[in-house]
This record gives sequence, structure tokens and C-alpha cells, in this order.
Amino acid sequence: MPGAGIEVEGLRKRYGEKTALEDVTFSVAPGTLLGLLGHNGAGKTTTIDCLTTLLRPDGGHARVAGHDVVAEPEEVRRSIALTGQFAALDEMLTGRENLVLFGRLLRLGARNAARRADELLERFRLSDAGGRPVKEYSGGMRRRLDLAAGLVVDRPVLFLDEPTTGLDPRSREEVWSVVEELRRGGTTTLLTTQYLEEADRLADRVVVLGSGRVTAEGTPGELKDRVGGRVCEVKVAPERHDEAAAALRRALGEVSGRNGTLVVPAPRTSVVAQVLGLLEHEGVDPENVTLRKPSLNEVFFALTDPEAAPGPPEESRT
Repeated sequence: MPGAGIEVEGLRKRYGEKTALEDVTFSVAPGTLLGLLGHNGAGKTTTIDCLTTLLRPDGGHARVAGHDVVAEPEEVRRSIALTGQFAALDEMLTGRENLVLFGRLLRLGARNAARRADELLERFRLSDAGGRPVKEYSGGMRRRLDLAAGLVVDRPVLFLDEPTTGLDPRSREEVWSVVEELRRGGTTTLLTTQYLEEADRLADRVVVLGSGRVTAEGTPGELKDRVGGRVCEVKVAPERHDEAAAALRRALGEVSGRNGTLVVPAPRTSVVAQVLGLLEHEGVDPENVTLRKPSLNEVFFALTDPEAAPGPPEESRT
């Protein structure tokens, strides 16, 4: 669909004296996935609600799939699928019956609704479970079925509001695989999430909200570079930690660390060779040396609350 992206400019929303959104501006290119991050109360769900016509913004402009969310709400609703934080399913019905019900509500007709249900069960790898009541489904299966229900009628734009909250790691992987498949198929997606690794894996671009305002925007890689680029992590025996830290600090300046892991800024890969040479000179044999970019988790803390930024991980990455 031409214009099947999302454009937001100067969006504002207030509840009495409380400002929920102020001058929020971003765009999602057609066929890409944007991750919307922020602390609880930062404005993520309010943004979703405004863009899906559940709330009327107090100011600014927004277009979804080429339609204005205020002037053309019905056209927007015909162009979108929305999966919220809680699955909107009837647990007493089977998975197939749920999908048929959604199809009938969307006026597909009995035959077309049944055919579409079978297609979606196959697409979301639920065919074997289609005849079982949803109350017997695992968390990941429920979320996959919830996504399928939102796509009974093909929509060019998909909104996912914290779709994997409360799921175990295996179930999150199942949902991630489905979202990646939808993105490869050209669906424009806006994802809010509380899992930083989720945005790192899925998002083409990331927008960080803080107190209802956009505080940062870019690809995950760009945001990592903005926070400080690469670091060299060095794992040493605890009894040699202070000695190694002092040697690296004398030669390289800034050094931080905890639990036996030392972290040195590494704007150049040659820093790794310097670190190894200095430790060898001091007679310190490192257990592990790793060159990496900051994680999106570290980026998020640095951009939203620098004072709360976490230290290096307890274990060096291999």
C-alpha cells in the first residue's frame, strides 16, 4: 500500500495538568520495524493509543498508512492491526474457533473465515494445536495466536505493545520469530518493549522516550556509538584486580570495573594489543579479553538516566 508507514510530528497529549506527550516526532518507513523504548510512564502506550485512534491527541499531526489519525480514524483502523499487552482471546474456544470468530466479526463470511483460520494456523505454526482449547496453550502459543487474530484481515501496519511481557525465554523466541517473519513480508511495525535485547534484535531503528519527549533516535548501532563506542573488557583473577587496574590506568587513563572485570575505552582495536602488553609486563595473565560495543541496555540507561547506568556485566562475554 502506498504510504503504508507511520509519520508523527509534534504529537501532544495531556491529562489535566499532567503532560503525557510533548512534541513527539518520528517516522517509521514502510516495511520496517521501529522500537519505542522508555521507562514505565514515559509515554509509550499513550503514543500507541493516539496512533491507533484509541485516544485523540491534543496537538500535532500523525498519519498511519497515509491517513490522518484525527481526520480519518476509520481509514486508519482499516489499515492497522494491534496486539496489546494481554491476549484478547476466548480461552474456552479452540485456537481455530477463535480465529473463525474474528473472521466472522470482520465480515469475512463463514467459508472465508474458516479458510483464513486454517491459513493462519499454518503460518503461525499452530496447526497441530488448532483444535485444542486456548486455556491449554503455553504463553508463547497464546501470543502467536493473538498475533494471528490481529491479522485475520491483512493489514499493512502492525502495532505491538509489549507483546512478550511475562513470557519465558523460549516463548519470547517464538514470538520474535513470528515478528521477524512479518517484517520480512513487508509489514510496517511499531513495537514497544521493556526487553532491551528485543529491540536490539528486531528493530531497524529505535526511538527512546523520556517523560513524554523523544530523547534519542537512531539505529541500535548508532545509539551504541553515541554512548561511547567500543570497550575492551578484561577478566582477571580477583587477587590481581587492583594491580591490573592500576597498571592500565597509568598507561591508558580511564578504567572502570567490578567483580574482576576491567573495562577500558577502546576507540581503536590497537587498544587490545596495548592492554595485553601492559598486563604481560605486570605478570598478570588475563582469563578473558573481549572487544565489544556497549549493549542496548547500557545505551538505554545512559540516555534516560546516566546516574543509574549499570556497570560492566559480572561475566565477560566470549
